[in-house]
Amino acid sequence: MESEKLITGSSVSVNDRIIGLASSGLHSNGFSLARKVLLEKGKLGVNDKVSGLEKTIGLEMLEPTKIYVKPLLNIFKKFNIKGLVHITGGGFYDNIPRIIPQSCRAVIKKGSWDMLPVFNVIKEIGNVEEKEMFRVFNMGIGMMLIVAEKECEEILEYFELMGEKAYQIGFIEMKEDDQDPVCFSEG
Repeated sequence: MESEKLITGSSVSVNDRIIGLASSGLHSNGFSLARKVLLEKGKLGVNDKVSGLEKTIGLEMLEPTKIYVKPLLNIFKKFNIKGLVHITGGGFYDNIPRIIPQSCRAVIKKGSWDMLPVFNVIKEIGNVEEKEMFRVFNMGIGMMLIVAEKECEEILEYFELMGEKAYQIGFIEMKEDDQDPVCFSEG
């Protein structure tokens, strides 16, 4: 890729929008905590079913990681993407700050996407604090794009045409010195 097309986050600025792409499940992240909660604390077996989950615990944990290459390559051809965040180990808190300038912070709107039931089951059985859930897991968002406000709706529509679940989950604002680079707002 030519250097001028690299997505480095250097052009991320205040009022940019954050688009989240739905994950397919745990995406191989947080398995130590998921195993501890579900198998040890919850005393569940891999063949057990839990209310709220369509599959067994084992199948939920083995759900293949969604691969975003094809839809992203299509988006890159048509739109200017300022930042790209793969929500891997470290969840929202460790991954988002890697792509935004230190003068900015990401405001994530809770409830703006469909969270997968497996995360609620882990939270409830393990009595895991919400902040820890967002630090360890993808919480139903496997990839984030940071885009200009004026292109956000068109990008969301384009993802929909490709059959991808995409949500506007937040925005970028100026960060005060004492603020964390990622915060959450209600709705």
